[in-house]
Amino acid sequence: MGYTWHWKVLLEAEPGGTGTYLQYLIVGLGWTLATALAAWIIALTVGALVGTLRTTPYPWVVRAGNLYVEIFRNIPLIVQMFLWFFVMPELLPTELGDRIKQMPPPWGTWIWAVLCLGIFTSVRIAEQVRAGINSLPRGQRMAGTALGLTLGQSYRYVVLPQAFRIILPPLTSESMNIIKNSSVALTIGLLELAGRAKAMQEFSFRVFEAFATATVIYLLVNLVVVLAMRALERKVRVPGLIAAGGAPQAGH
Repeated sequence: MGYTWHWKVLLEAEPGGTGTYLQYLIVGLGWTLATALAAWIIALTVGALVGTLRTTPYPWVVRAGNLYVEIFRNIPLIVQMFLWFFVMPELLPTELGDRIKQMPPPWGTWIWAVLCLGIFTSVRIAEQVRAGINSLPRGQRMAGTALGLTLGQSYRYVVLPQAFRIILPPLTSESMNIIKNSSVALTIGLLELAGRAKAMQEFSFRVFEAFATATVIYLLVNLVVVLAMRALERKVRVPGLIAAGGAPQAGH
């Protein structure tokens, strides 16, 4: 006999007594979004800083930035997740490490998941920021210097605003990736969307319904992200600098 779909399982009460399985998955979505948003703030901040430093005229700063990127982009995400969760608490001062380990769930795992995803994604953003800055004509920075701006001011007011417009399309991909990569946090016990889908199939034995529902939720969330980022691209693009689709306009 073939597999019979029973979608009504989504309206059945889950064993924890918090509501239906559908509500259980929606709460998981909330943790997925909270994890992805917090990690994205870290990734964008650190990635923009490291990417910018790698284009400065200071060799030792560039080498330090390159070392940072090479370390974190060559270690698989799941290995980094385990290192952050199991190893980092032991490297911290004993009191601080014990305090974090004793935090009530899910905060003790959420913190490490956010840090792991943030740092992992930051190296990808650093590469994109570096490429965006290097794609600009050298005259942009020279023009800032000619106007009496310091190096930092030239980056802030001239270079970075243009570079970020150029790299918005790949940043859209990273926004989607960080949401999808948050599912790796289930390996350290964070019950985000994927983790709750796994728990649902273990409780109800409805594998297809659990993961099909999670898949649809992921698709809808990432569709919203794509539409929002495309709207942002259209709003901030500079005519003649870059087209709405991310490719240079013809004739420029």
